[in-house]
Order: sequence, then C-alpha cells, then structure tokens
Amino acid sequence: MPVIQVQNVSKTFEKTRAVHNVSFEIPTGCIYGILGPNGAGKTTTIRMINSIMMPDSGQILIQGRVASPETQRVIGYMPEERGLYKKMKVGEQLMYLARLKGLSRQDARTSIKQWLDRFEASDWIGKEIGELSKGMQQKVQFIATVAHDPEIYIFDEPFSGLDPINSELLRNVILELKSAGKTILFSTHRMEQVEQMCDYICLYRKGENVLNGNLTEIRKSFGQNTIILEFDGDHRFLDSLNGVRFNNRSNRSVEIIPDSGTDPQEILQTAIRQVTVNRFERVYPSLQEIFIQTIKNQQD
Repeated sequence: MPVIQVQNVSKTFEKTRAVHNVSFEIPTGCIYGILGPNGAGKTTTIRMINSIMMPDSGQILIQGRVASPETQRVIGYMPEERGLYKKMKVGEQLMYLARLKGLSRQDARTSIKQWLDRFEASDWIGKEIGELSKGMQQKVQFIATVAHDPEIYIFDEPFSGLDPINSELLRNVILELKSAGKTILFSTHRMEQVEQMCDYICLYRKGENVLNGNLTEIRKSFGQNTIILEFDGDHRFLDSLNGVRFNNRSNRSVEIIPDSGTDPQEILQTAIRQVTVNRFERVYPSLQEIFIQTIKNQQD
C-alpha cells in the first residue's frame, strides 16, 4: 500500500482554483518531488496532506487512514514559511516542538543534541532565534522537523535561503533518511534538485497534475533527444544553428534540442569547425525540457 494517496483532490479559495482534481501515490521509502512554478498549487497540496486545511473534494490517505490531526503524528513537516518563535532560545524552541510531537524530555534532549552536533550548531542552543541568520534559522527548523524521528518527512522548498555548502549538507541528510527507510516528500521550483534526488515526481501547472510517475521511466519515455555540448571557444557560433532550441546556455556549455528533421551529426560538424568540442552526448531530456514539452503538448 502507498504511504500517501492523493485521490481526485481539489481546493478553491474564493474565485482562485488552487488545486484541481489532483491524484498521485507515494510509495514507501522513496523521495517524491512535487515541482512546478511558484503559485502552481504545490504548497496547498502539502497543507492538505498535513491536514492543515481540508480539500473541497476528493480525499487524502496517510498509511491507509484519512488525513486528520491524528495522521500528523507520523509526519515531520517543514513549511515554506518558517514557523519559529523569534524571542525563544534555540534549545527551548526545539524542546518545546519535540515535546509537542510526543517525545519525553530525555529523548528530546538526546535527539536535539545529536542533530545540533550534526549541523555544527551546538553553540546556538542559548541564542534567540531572532539572532540567527536566515540560513541558521533554516537549520533549526529542519532539526525541529526531524527530531521526533517520524516515518514521513515533508519539506516545502527546503533549500530556500541556504548557501551551496549547507544545501549539500541538507541534501546528504535527506538521502540518509531515505536509506533509513523513511518516506520523503518535498516541493520545489528548482528542477535540478529534483533530478539529483527524486525517485518519483508530480509536475504541477496551474493547480493541475500534468505529469507524474517514476522519474527514470518518464525521462526514458521522452527518448534521448537532447544533446549536451561542452566546448571552449566563441559561443556565438550557436546562433548559426538552424532547427534547434537551447536550454541552460552558457559560454561553455549548452543543452541542444534538435527539431525532428535536424541531424545531430550536422550539429557536431558545425561545432567542430568553430570551437574545441570537449563533450558531445545524446542524453535523456532534463526535467526543464520535459516540462516545456509537456506544456507544449497540452496547448497543441
């Protein structure tokens, strides 16, 4: 049985349709990514899974039970809008939240110390939340989410505000949680993070689920129609290519999406005449390209 089942769920706020007839299932022990632009309905869906708000129609099951305040006990939730009390000290804040989740004082103290040590934050314990930087507060919020060792973790834009080093630290911790058999759901508008971490995805656009399933299988279904070109030289030669589109173009690399009638070998020969080619590889499309193709197909 899937650990989370979202079944034909809709939610409207006055005249704004936030989520419309969305369905997906999250297998146990995976990392599942909800992705899409800001305002696409990701946070509304997550709040319904957490039983913070109720769907207008459809239902959500957590471990086979209808989502409710009772199912919140098996979830660790880190919201996009952080919910820390600015005047409380870090240690007091973490103890308070861990106790709310049912930990004894001793168990909470042990878990909090372990996580503060892991994030090299033990000396923050006596500081007020308001004294910390945004990135430091983010770490504290993450510790509050995981300290009670829930079975399901839900992170809404977990990497927002973190520098590359701390993003990598958080990424490694999430992967460790998965290795320990936990189920992780997170939302983001940054598709490269999903490609690096997720087993399954649900792609949102304007409140609707436009694509979902196993990430590897989805990428394979689109075929190896993307060319990765890395080079040294004047990147302006790319402007002379016909019958192609570009993603992630820079001075030294680009993703090239040829039209159906364009020969990749001609692209390679043109590149060789103009620049030093370091890499030329046909690959499965990126999530950004899959999103573009999916939306284009819907509009046709």
